[in-house]
This record gives sequence, structure tokens and C-alpha cells, in this order.
Amino acid sequence: MIRRPSNALHALILTLCLGVLLLAGCAKKAPPAPGEPGRPRGKPYQVWGTTYYPYLSARGFQETGLASWYGPTFHGRRTSNGERYDMEDMTAAHKLLPFNTFVQVTNQRTGQQAVVRINDRGPFVDGRVIDLSRAAARKLGVLGPGIAPVKLVAVGYQPQPSAVAQGPPARPPEIKLGPFTVQVGAFTVESNARRLAALLRSKHQEVQVVRYDRGDMIFQRVRVGKLDSLEEAQKLQARLREAGYKQAFVVAW
Repeated sequence: MIRRPSNALHALILTLCLGVLLLAGCAKKAPPAPGEPGRPRGKPYQVWGTTYYPYLSARGFQETGLASWYGPTFHGRRTSNGERYDMEDMTAAHKLLPFNTFVQVTNQRTGQQAVVRINDRGPFVDGRVIDLSRAAARKLGVLGPGIAPVKLVAVGYQPQPSAVAQGPPARPPEIKLGPFTVQVGAFTVESNARRLAALLRSKHQEVQVVRYDRGDMIFQRVRVGKLDSLEEAQKLQARLREAGYKQAFVVAW
């Protein structure tokens, strides 16, 4: 037989349940990790009270923001991946990208481009997305002004060498050999992406619409070409921009 609880016991149970609900409602939620939602993360690290969760993969990564550079003060010091920082190497610091990711950086004011390898963490300043070596800053026209608006596109990756003593890894084969493609647009409305793709197919053979789930939103990316080298892809990018697609940029296939 199931007994009905007494009024006093019933009141006690109700009070306990309400207490649990209040505690659950008042529990502080962890802040979202900086970076792209939905991208797999690795072991976290903390700087100035903010926790960062580095990406496990840079595939398809792109970002815009401000670039800065760092030089003589840090020359010869250890970077976050254990190498000695050489300000005349084409390297850079990023808060989240895997070490030894190769990134194409475009100065959005001047159009100057360079490929850098990520071997350090930073910059930990709001709005800044990459800290360049002095050599990279010089090539990108950032040395004088100190900061510049840039676009970042991950174009290659090479695993960490087995020993730091081996020195920085050579540029990985995929940087030279591809394949690469040129992204012309990204849409939240699929019909708009399909319409642009149909227009591009009248002049280009390899046109595709690629679905990308950012976590909070789904994009349909329109891409043109499948090129064997970065140089060929950059030439296609230039032709597309001349044709009026001013936001076209190179990405890994």
C-alpha cells in the first residue's frame, strides 16, 4: 500500500524541492570560450583571467581584425611552442590556432599579402587577432603604422617537430601544392548562394556551394576553382576581384 505523506512531510519535501530549483537557477554559467562556436577545442590556458581553448584544427579557418607586431624586446626569447623567437622569421602569434598552422595574412588597406607560421600565443589585446614578427610586419606594410586591419585564412599545417632543436619546420607541401579554391561569397540564405553559383558557372568550370555550420548560424559558401598551387589561386582571386567580386579570397580546398 502506498501511504499518502503527512501534511508536515509534504511541506518539507516541497521546501527542499524549491531550494534545489533556486540553487540551480542561481548557478553561474561559464562564459563562452573565445573564438568560433562549434569548432573542436584542445587543452585550455589562461591569461589575465580569461580562459582560451585552442582549436584542434585550422581547417576552413578565416578571421578579420587588427594585426600588430612584436620585435626586439622579445627577440631570442622562448615562444609558446618552445622555439626561440626570431623576429626575422615569417612567424606570428595567435590566441587559438594550432601551432605550425600556416596563415595567409592580407592587409585590407593595401592588399599586401604574406604567409606566416603560428608559433606563439597572443595578442591579448581586444580587437587584435594576430601579432606578427618584424619580418612579416615589414612585408605586410604594418611596420610603420604598428597596426592594420587584416584578413586571416588558414592555408596549411605541419605537425610539431619531434624536437625543438631541429629548428622551425620547413613550409609544408600543401602551401605550394594545394589544392586551393577562391571563396566569392557566404550566405545565410541558400537560394542566394545558388543564384551566385549559377552566375559564376557561366564563366568558370569548378564552382561549388559548401555548407558551413558555425554553431550559431549556417552559411552557404560559394567557391570557385580547384588550383594546385597558392600562386594559381591568387591569380584567380585577382581575376575575380577585377570582375567585381571585391571580397574574393583564397582558402584551402
